[in-house]
Amino acid sequence: MNYFEFFEIPVAFYLDEVALKQRFLKNSKMFHPDFYTLESEDKQAEILELATFNNQAYLTLSDFDKRLKYILELKGMLEDHRQTIPNEFLMEMMDINEAIMELEFDFDESAFETASKRVGELEAEILANAKPIMEAYTESSSNDASLETVKDFFLKKRYLWRIKEKLDSFAPASKEVR
Repeated sequence: MNYFEFFEIPVAFYLDEVALKQRFLKNSKMFHPDFYTLESEDKQAEILELATFNNQAYLTLSDFDKRLKYILELKGMLEDHRQTIPNEFLMEMMDINEAIMELEFDFDESAFETASKRVGELEAEILANAKPIMEAYTESSSNDASLETVKDFFLKKRYLWRIKEKLDSFAPASKEVR
């Protein structure tokens, strides 16, 4: 059983967060181990497993990035041989990575701001391309091409996240320069 089935909600990239939390809380009460202390060891183990599954399902589905990855995994889109980032994106990242390497050797506030701004623009661009597909997604209407677009978004977003982490490491330096 997958997390969506467990919560009895449709597979979707954008969820009704309130409904998800309500279902989680209802399950939390239903599967709370304290209510089963007089049951057999097997029943207690089953309830503990359901309580754990409920928590893990909620942690995954309540976080957009984890939910995105989970859906792509459910659909078999993140198998090792299929995780390729488009070359044109990597070429753009090469320029940004070179700018970051230069910042490591000689911090320059202007270069830092330019790189940070470009990363933000790229994030907005990739989201703009994928968001309409993710908003309209239903299991019955999905196809490989739309899921491929979402997968590209996920991989690019993950790559940009690592770039942002590198840029964030310069944040104290940028404040010292001012």
